[in-house]
Amino acid sequence: MDGDFVIGGVFSLHYKLHSVINDYTSKPEPLRCMGSFIARELRFSRTMIFAIDEINNSTELLPGIKLGYQMYDSCNSVPGAMQAAFHLSNGQDPVFYKDSICSRSSVVLAVVGDSGSTVSISVSHIIGAFNIPLVSHYATCACLSDKQQFPTFFRTIPSDQFQADALAKLVKHFGWTWIGAVRSESDYGNYGMASFLKAAKREGICVEYSVSFYRTDSPIKIQKVADAIRRSTAMVVVAFIDSADIRDLLEELARDPPPPHQWIGSEDWITDPYLRRYGFCAGAIGVGIQQSVIPGLREFLLDLSPPEVVASSVLTEFWEDAFNCTLTKNADPKKWLCNGTEDLALLKSPYTDTSQLRISNMVFKAVYAIAHAIHNAVCHKANFTIMCDKNIQLESKQVLSKLKRVNFSQNGYPVSFDANGDPVAFYELVNWQKSESGVIELVTVGYYDASLPKGQEFHINRNITWMDGGTEVPVSVCSESCPPGSRKVLQKGKPICCYDCIPCPEGEISNTTDSPDCSPCPSESWPNAQRDACFPKPVEFLSYDEVLAIILAAFSVSGACLAIITAAIFFHHRTTPIVRANNSELSFLLLFSLTLCFLCSLTFIGAPSDWSCMLRHTAFGITFVLCISCVLGKTVVVLMAFKATLPGSNVMKWFGPPQQRMTVVFFTFIQIIICTLWLFLSPPFPMKNLSTYKEKIILECALGSAVGFWAVLGYIGLLAVFCFVLAVLARKLPDNFNEAKLITFSMLIFCAVWLTFIPAYVSSPGKFTVAVEIFAILASSFGLILCIFAPKCFIILFQPEKNSKKFVMNKK
Repeated sequence: MDGDFVIGGVFSLHYKLHSVINDYTSKPEPLRCMGSFIARELRFSRTMIFAIDEINNSTELLPGIKLGYQMYDSCNSVPGAMQAAFHLSNGQDPVFYKDSICSRSSVVLAVVGDSGSTVSISVSHIIGAFNIPLVSHYATCACLSDKQQFPTFFRTIPSDQFQADALAKLVKHFGWTWIGAVRSESDYGNYGMASFLKAAKREGICVEYSVSFYRTDSPIKIQKVADAIRRSTAMVVVAFIDSADIRDLLEELARDPPPPHQWIGSEDWITDPYLRRYGFCAGAIGVGIQQSVIPGLREFLLDLSPPEVVASSVLTEFWEDAFNCTLTKNADPKKWLCNGTEDLALLKSPYTDTSQLRISNMVFKAVYAIAHAIHNAVCHKANFTIMCDKNIQLESKQVLSKLKRVNFSQNGYPVSFDANGDPVAFYELVNWQKSESGVIELVTVGYYDASLPKGQEFHINRNITWMDGGTEVPVSVCSESCPPGSRKVLQKGKPICCYDCIPCPEGEISNTTDSPDCSPCPSESWPNAQRDACFPKPVEFLSYDEVLAIILAAFSVSGACLAIITAAIFFHHRTTPIVRANNSELSFLLLFSLTLCFLCSLTFIGAPSDWSCMLRHTAFGITFVLCISCVLGKTVVVLMAFKATLPGSNVMKWFGPPQQRMTVVFFTFIQIIICTLWLFLSPPFPMKNLSTYKEKIILECALGSAVGFWAVLGYIGLLAVFCFVLAVLARKLPDNFNEAKLITFSMLIFCAVWLTFIPAYVSSPGKFTVAVEIFAILASSFGLILCIFAPKCFIILFQPEKNSKKFVMNKK
């Protein structure tokens, strides 16, 4: 249609271009289209005509100016698009104006189209050289945002970069990490899938396979793509495919339907009503352009009179294809002649389907964007009246400049372009749902708004139907998630989503799902059984609450009571021969020291503290030296007593009671000096033992100085051995009641206990170290009191007749 200013249009009304092999001996045939007629593309082109008619009838936009249009069929091919671009760039016949000697070519000021990215790239390269802007309604390749290569390209549909991000976030949102990827072998598919895979990698999504094809490929290649889907383990298939391409793939899959897969679709095919007849894709979900309402468009589309149809070869082809009849007699014997009763209103076709206008609105906005740019270039406001000059010599360069700054709303939809010629990205989240009648319908379940803050772009407001009619979100992972308490170990030669779950090693935890590493607990904490949390280690020491401690304490108190009772018996019978014959003074001192020995074992029970750690070892060392010193004194007295009976011997005057007391004090004082040096230089102190057991804390007394500890034990052992040797020497001395025999047995038990104590003490773990030490103290103390005092108490209490000087002095 002619006009004051002409807008171009390029649409893919057919799927393919008729291919001809030229022999260069004759003139090439003109390019012609072949293949199925695309009714939806006809709707797009008719929407452009509708928009131009609406603008021409507007009193606010370009009043008094008539827009014309030139439209071409690119046949969805690069050669067809290039031919259309050259026609649009060269212009048609010159137009002469009345009363003017000037003429100009009706070259278009801007172009709307095409639906495909590859085709749009070709058109933009050609017309861009003449500064003619191209405003696409459906070319989404992210590459077209490059203003260095495509300075005159604009679009009303968002870039695939936004779509790729949206699809990656959609996949991540539902927890799918193991997917298959299928794309068109075109700029749309290649660039779109590249952007998606890059975004998917950022989201931690792995791809099992990535295959591509084009509709002109051989059936064998398309079959290979279908087989890759059939044998895959990924339950989710992301298809970045042109709607024309995916038809061939779905046809191939329909021959041998694969197991149910969750299809994720790009906007190019997910909203195509023709494809919803493939039932195995039910539950597909994807992003689609926002649906809209264009008042009056449906009536315009249906308003096709037979003469108008016959006058247009494009409309004729559509009419005959839609109603399966022919408008020309004898044109096709397989079809009957159209009888004029055909009604478009009853026709179910993508051309007449205006229930969910999406891309048509993009065409509508593209036409209005160009019209606003022309308006801003040729119109101005004067006295509240819009004045437009239709005779102005307007160039496409001026339209290009104005197009960059357009900002308006049409039918409630904003239209503007950023620095890259892209609009604000807004998508609807759409789902293929089966109705009660079994028909698959396109249902909007949410939206994606790229202008919202990160993490808030998605909003789902309706239930989604998944593959095979399921209501639960399908699972598509290479490996199940590793629960807390384990970590991921990648499987060799496989993507990062394929891994094994290994339990955390001892002492380490992981408290998140799919943790790549386990972290050690703090030194005073230990993992629980599930190894997903750290808890404070139990503190262990020999507590009074434990049965073992209660038993040892009972023996300790019993031993002390036994020593006190023995002392009471001896005191009551202090004048009897047996008591007097056994050095009553040393006996009472020995019983006192044994009482202290029994009681000092109580300091080993309970939580260690500074005072208890220092007291337990020093009290034990001093009381035992006092005890052994008394026994040693008694042994020496026995030896000296028998030596004194020899003629001429006055040994007893050198070892009388004063010397005995001095001996006990001297030997004990040496131990006191050792203990004092130990406490002064490096005393014992409480400590938390974290090394013996990894899972618990042993609260114990550190020795401070190991030399001090072993010096205390060594001195006790030295006195015990010395006492034992003297007792052995005196054991066969003649007398009916030779105490040396009793001392020999007691010291034999004492030495045996302490010889076994040392290895047991070193090897016993935790609180049992303390228990072994208490046992050694009690065993040696009971050995002394029972061996030395039990026979005497038995005679005193049960055989008083033997408690006489005659019996005591009787020699065997």
